[in-house]
Amino acid sequence: MNKTIRRTAVFVLLLVFSLLIRATWVQFYEGRALADNKDNRRLVMEQYAQPLGNIIVAGDAITASKRTTGSDLAYKRTYKDGALYAAVTGYSSQVYGATQLEGVYRDLLDGTDTQLKNPLDVITNKRAAPGDVVTTIDPDVQKAAYEALGDKKGAAVAIDPSSGKILGVVSTPSYDPGTISGTGDGAAWQKLTKDTDKPLVNRALRQPLPPGSTFKLVVAAAALEDGLYSSVDERTVSPNPYTLPLTNRDLSNENPSAPCENASIRVALQYSCNNVFAKMAVDLGQDKVRAMAEKFGFNDAARDVPVRAYESVYPKDMDKAQTALSGIGQFDVTATPLQMAMVSAAIANGGKLVSPHMVDRTSDAEGNVIEDYGSKTSTREIVSSSTAGQLQSAMRTVVEKGTGTNARISGATVGGKTGTAQHGENNSQTPYAWFTSYAKSDSTGKEVAVAVIVEQSDAARSEVSGNGLAAPVAKAMMTAALLKD
Repeated sequence: MNKTIRRTAVFVLLLVFSLLIRATWVQFYEGRALADNKDNRRLVMEQYAQPLGNIIVAGDAITASKRTTGSDLAYKRTYKDGALYAAVTGYSSQVYGATQLEGVYRDLLDGTDTQLKNPLDVITNKRAAPGDVVTTIDPDVQKAAYEALGDKKGAAVAIDPSSGKILGVVSTPSYDPGTISGTGDGAAWQKLTKDTDKPLVNRALRQPLPPGSTFKLVVAAAALEDGLYSSVDERTVSPNPYTLPLTNRDLSNENPSAPCENASIRVALQYSCNNVFAKMAVDLGQDKVRAMAEKFGFNDAARDVPVRAYESVYPKDMDKAQTALSGIGQFDVTATPLQMAMVSAAIANGGKLVSPHMVDRTSDAEGNVIEDYGSKTSTREIVSSSTAGQLQSAMRTVVEKGTGTNARISGATVGGKTGTAQHGENNSQTPYAWFTSYAKSDSTGKEVAVAVIVEQSDAARSEVSGNGLAAPVAKAMMTAALLKD
């Protein structure tokens, strides 16, 4: 073979080799990248090629799938009592994607999760039958919250303190996810996204707002754990009026005639004395208050239940006046209803916080358990059992003869804390009404912890209070959880 032919042959072989490499690259790398591209229509077609798995509440599916006509997407998602459970399920839309549990478990629900496949399915890439998501939601608690909130703008969360199971998650105004599940729902989508009441926002998990006086429970816990005060019945050093440090501004109390001067923690919670807890936060210092807040779950940007909950915040780098305001749940303190329910749950559970979760387990099409979330919970000691017991007692005083009397339940021991948080510059807008509480059945010993926020209602501004607006919602939820027929 002469030199020219040999060089040509080598060059041709290199070209063939390059083509083989390129073909392999396209098939095994770029092919997979294209297959996984979110804009690939085939992905959506595959997702909705068969009925989706279901989200389960108390043994019943609250989701289903419906055969479509005139579309290359064979099935679309439907919902039973969609508005009631929207804050739990989220939506699964052929156009707008998936949120909440629908989004977290999309692969499980459409059968593409590798956990659903046997070894042969993995090799052949065969799509498995879809799995199901079994929630911890109690339908009676969910319905009680939804009906009690009614046309108010607000949210509520209920937790079983001993297990961490989330029994109810409600956000109002709500929406029906089924109205945006298909391909021709653009008008419904535009209406929802342009609604100033923001029905697509999950207020229970994803809208932190100033918690107002409900945060006083965190400050009281810090004071007792630190030893600043040894008992909820020890008199505090709390002048009334209390002048905010570095200012000439006096901090007022909602009830000017309340016995707030040097009041004990019990009395200060009973009458919601701002002077006591503002002074207490300054005496402790922001670092100690923050440390306690973070033990309860504040400043945690990775709170998954398993839906990602937005961070509740206790701020840093405050001056003493700002620290005082933080002690009454104002300045830049924010919390979700989930967070404030966690505070009451830890207090009710003897100072121990069990990680909250609203999924009990996931299963395959035959009902075999894939993941058991109940067995994966973690428990952290937030405060000592002594501190928890004292706070429980003080919270009972709030309900029995303080600012939370609308939460009293016959046949149950109830403790709570009201809150009315300022809204807008100089409190120019309608305040937020809060209530956080726990209840224990006198006959069965069953417990529940609840937090409720009412952002807006038809009540006159002068009638806005945690006791007037939020406590009745909490009472309805606690009654549904504890006093079943």
